[in-house]
Amino acid sequence: MKRFRIGRTLAVAGILLAAPWMTIRAEETPKVSVPGLEKATFAGGCFWCMQHPFDELDGIVSTAPGYTGGRKENPSYKEVSAGGTGHAEAVEILYDPKKISYGKLLGVFWRNVDPTAADHQFCDYGDPYRSEIFYHNEDQKRLAEQSRAAIERSKSFKEPIVTKITPASAFYRAEEYHQDYYKKNPVRYKFYRHNCGRDQRLKELWGE
Repeated sequence: MKRFRIGRTLAVAGILLAAPWMTIRAEETPKVSVPGLEKATFAGGCFWCMQHPFDELDGIVSTAPGYTGGRKENPSYKEVSAGGTGHAEAVEILYDPKKISYGKLLGVFWRNVDPTAADHQFCDYGDPYRSEIFYHNEDQKRLAEQSRAAIERSKSFKEPIVTKITPASAFYRAEEYHQDYYKKNPVRYKFYRHNCGRDQRLKELWGE
C-alpha cells in the first residue's frame, strides 16, 4: 500500500494543472553507448530528490528521472505510483569516469537514502519508492556490494540495511514535467522535501 503526504500530492497536481499538454507516458531511453562515458542507475524514493544531488557533482554529463526494475513496457507515472508494475522511481546518470568514480557516486547515493527502509523512503510508501542500486557491469556490482558491506561495518543503525543490488534493466525516462523538477518548481520542490521529512531523517542517519 502506498501513502503520500500532502507535499508531493500538491506538487504533482499543481504542475499537471498548469501544463495539461505534457507527455503522459514514459519512453525507454535508447541503448546508446557513448565512448568514454558510463551509466549509473539508483533508486532512492522520490526521483526529484535523487536527481538534485547528482547534478551538483563534477563529471556528471546528464541525469534523468525515470522508472526501472519493472515488468510493464513504457509505464506512466500514474501506473508506477499506483504499484503493481514492479518499477522503482530511479535516476539514470551518464558520467565521465575520468572525472568522477563510481565509488564517489555510491557515496552520494547512500547519503541520500534511508537504507534501513523496506519498500518506502521517508513519506512515500510502496514498492516504487524502494532504495536500490542497479548495476550495469560486474565492476559496478562489486563496488556496490563492497560499499554496502563497509556501511554495515561502520554504521550502527537500529535496523538492518535492506537496499537491494540488482542488474540494470530497461530504463524508461519519466514524463517531461518530472525532468529537472527541482529547477522548474523550486518552491513546490522545497515544500514537498521539507514536509516529507527527508532532510531531517538523512541528518539523523548520517549526521550531516
